[in-house]
Amino acid sequence: MRPLFGHTTRSVLASMSESQHSAPTQRSAGRVESAPASEPVSGYRAGARAVLPLIPAVAAFGASFGVLAQAAGMGATASLVMSATTFAGSAQFAVVSVLGAGGTVAAAIVAAVLLNARYGPMALAAAQVFRGGRLRRLLEAQLLVDESWALSNRDGRFDRKVMLGAGALLYVGWNAGTALGVAAGDNLADPATLGLDAAFPALFLALLAPLLRSRTAVAAALLGAGIALALTPITPAGVPVIAATAACLVGLTRPRSLPATGQADEGQEAEERPSRPPRPGCSRPQEARS
Repeated sequence: MRPLFGHTTRSVLASMSESQHSAPTQRSAGRVESAPASEPVSGYRAGARAVLPLIPAVAAFGASFGVLAQAAGMGATASLVMSATTFAGSAQFAVVSVLGAGGTVAAAIVAAVLLNARYGPMALAAAQVFRGGRLRRLLEAQLLVDESWALSNRDGRFDRKVMLGAGALLYVGWNAGTALGVAAGDNLADPATLGLDAAFPALFLALLAPLLRSRTAVAAALLGAGIALALTPITPAGVPVIAATAACLVGLTRPRSLPATGQADEGQEAEERPSRPPRPGCSRPQEARS
């Protein structure tokens, strides 16, 4: 199972990087020119085809969640309902990890909410594509996840059909995998023997890797890991994950001081302006008085 999760990590990284690539370049007359970007394909089927390579990995992660949820004592019904309503792998794995380690329900909920907080700005950015009444918009918004959001992004605008097509296939794969994991969970003595203990760190490493593009991001990641490692032996389960989010404060920077305005600028400009000699026949006021 460990090679499968390694393949899953590579698939997630590949899908995230492909969505950020620009149009290819072509050489013409000894110079490099940007090739005209092809018109992106729209439609429900286009979204489903775009996300199809990820479905085996999504189903594998869903199955691992179902198995680990049973091992943590969540129960079959709770596991299936959580996948159907939450539909967020990172948050669900966080809940299972906290509960499996003996943490409280409150700590598990806080960890899940913090991990899903990113969906707030993502939903606001794509809110205009959802149509109909509240119930319809609620159901369509349920299909907004990282992969469907990235695939439907068109330079700040979103293709509704691509988002829903990709999200629907991901939803089916995730819930089908969860059901398989729940069914198989009772027959497994220890999920770690199949390498399922690697699912949780593999998922978050796949989400973290594309974000390490600056020194500040690397510093925040290392600080968060250090906080979690330091608190794990001395705090209840779930607390290290919550406390590690404080590392994001590394990204806060003090705004640079703006240059002085008003009279100070005028005085500086006057000092820098070269003095002009007096015109012939004109005297300065002080010279005229003397």
